[in-house]
Formats: sequence, structure tokens, C-alpha cells
Amino acid sequence: MEYFVSKDSIVREIWGKSDTILFIFAGASAEFALNKAVDWLYFTGKLPEDPLGRLFSTVSYAREIVFSDRPSALKAIHRMNHIHASVENARSSKIPDWAYRDVLFMLIDYSIRSYEVLERKLSLEEKKEVFRVFSLVGQHMHLQGLPRNFDSYLKMRDLHIQQHLYFGNYTRDLFRQYRKHLGWTRYRLLLETQILLLPEMVRKKLNLRAFSLLTSLIDVYKISRKVSLDKVFKELLLPPEYKKDIKHMDQVTT
Repeated sequence: MEYFVSKDSIVREIWGKSDTILFIFAGASAEFALNKAVDWLYFTGKLPEDPLGRLFSTVSYAREIVFSDRPSALKAIHRMNHIHASVENARSSKIPDWAYRDVLFMLIDYSIRSYEVLERKLSLEEKKEVFRVFSLVGQHMHLQGLPRNFDSYLKMRDLHIQQHLYFGNYTRDLFRQYRKHLGWTRYRLLLETQILLLPEMVRKKLNLRAFSLLTSLIDVYKISRKVSLDKVFKELLLPPEYKKDIKHMDQVTT
């Protein structure tokens, strides 16, 4: 059976662990709020009503593609295209290609950053593999203007951060929604995780400090995984209704 992502790909290792995915989730939640195209996510009302569910949906699609056989992965991509087309038809406008590229770039960047914080440094070839996989997703979504290689991606990523991120009313509202749905303690954990992960330019746009209080706790967390205490920490990060989602993330399909 042919898989969309090779069984020995580093991408499967990254997306096969719930703690790594939760970190990707944390980084993406910050950048979603800053993106100039976030009004598209507000158009249906689903994002402000259920920001955690909306982000989990994005993560779930990415994860389904990573662990599916090629035909199933292509069907998942087709479903995404259909959903986006429906929103565009309802609004009588087209989501700009740069907004799609921004999401792909986030998935690439935070996949690498999250794994390096929680596991180890990735080699250049492994980083290129992460880029290759998500670039292939973009190609099947028929996106225009995708970078040709990893070096081009790095330049475009920086340019997109400079041009497409803006702290506005949607940013303020979305972070209010995060706090409302997470509660104060989990919201503070989210912020500290974001500080740990975000590129400097993104962190500065959110007026977050440079040092995360979680920095000194990462090694403790790594040790906790050896005695299965990490499950307790992961369940502390999200409300109880997401426990099943967290457990499912660790059930890697081979």
C-alpha cells in the first residue's frame, strides 16, 4: 500500500505524539490570531464560538493526511478544498493564496520548532522532509506561488510574517476567546508555550516577553514521559472535553 507520507518519514514521528501536536496547536493559535486573513475564519462564526475546536479541526486534517494511504489523503485534501470553496461562494470572494500558504508555512515551522523543543534538533535533511510533505499538500490544493525548495521557504516565511501579520481587533477578540474557553490557568500555560515557540517577529507583534517560564520545566517534562506522568500534564493543558482528542493523537496509524 502506498502512503502519502513514507512510514520512515520524520513527519510521522513529529505528528505521532500528542505533546508535539499540542505545541504545534499552541504556536498556530497565536499566528491565526494575528493573520490579516483571520476575518475569513470569523465569517462562518465557528472560530469565535469554538476556537479550540476549529484549531483541532485543522490539526486533525493535517494528521489524517500524514497517516493515511495516498488515495485517502487525497480525499481529505479534496474535502478541505470543498469546504473552503463553500465559504468562498457564501462570501462571494476568494480566499487569497497567500493565506493558504501562511497556514502551510505555520505547519512546517511549528512542526520543526515543537519537535526540537520536546525531542532533539532536526538535521537539515529532516527539515527539508517536513517542507517537502507539506509542500506536496499545497500542490494538491492547487495553491499558487509555493516555494521551490527549503531555502526559498525560509525567505518566504520571514516575508509572510512581516507582511501578513497584524495585531488588530480580531487578535484581541480571539485571545479573549482563548481565555474564555481555556480558563485562566490553561490560558497562562498557552501563553508560556507560545513564548517558548514563536519566531521573534511573531512574539513581538503579540507583545509577549522573550523568556518563557516553561523553559526550565521542559527537561522535567521529558523525564516525566518515562514514568507516564506526561499524560497528567497533557490533560492539564486542555479542558476535559478534549481528553479523547489528546488520546487519539497518540494512536499512530501504521
